[in-house]
Amino acid sequence: MTVFEMIEAQQKGREDTTIFMVGEQLKDICRADPACAVIVAEDLSQKAMSIEACEKKIKEHADKLKNEKKLRAVGISPQKAEEIIRKFYGLPERTNREAQTATPNNATQTGGGLLSLEDLLGI
Repeated sequence: MTVFEMIEAQQKGREDTTIFMVGEQLKDICRADPACAVIVAEDLSQKAMSIEACEKKIKEHADKLKNEKKLRAVGISPQKAEEIIRKFYGLPERTNREAQTATPNNATQTGGGLLSLEDLLGI
């Protein structure tokens, strides 16, 4: 079973939930860095390392912020969620190359099929 199949098995029936979204972000990390996929595949075989357990870590962070700042609700940015996911699974930090290919401004240079507004305006 591939790491993607393992993630999808844990996502099944949880569409439109934060657990599902953690799985999607985890798949993106594994696609960008195959070395991470190996680590995640090993971890996902343990119940304590499920995407649900990882989602709980992100929720704990959100709850902490909510209480500290005395807010009704908080949101976690994709970057912060990725940081928590990487820490939870013991994954290395995102490389400069990964960060560059993930930015929308590089999409036209890397053949990502996206255009920036600057491209259309000729800036």
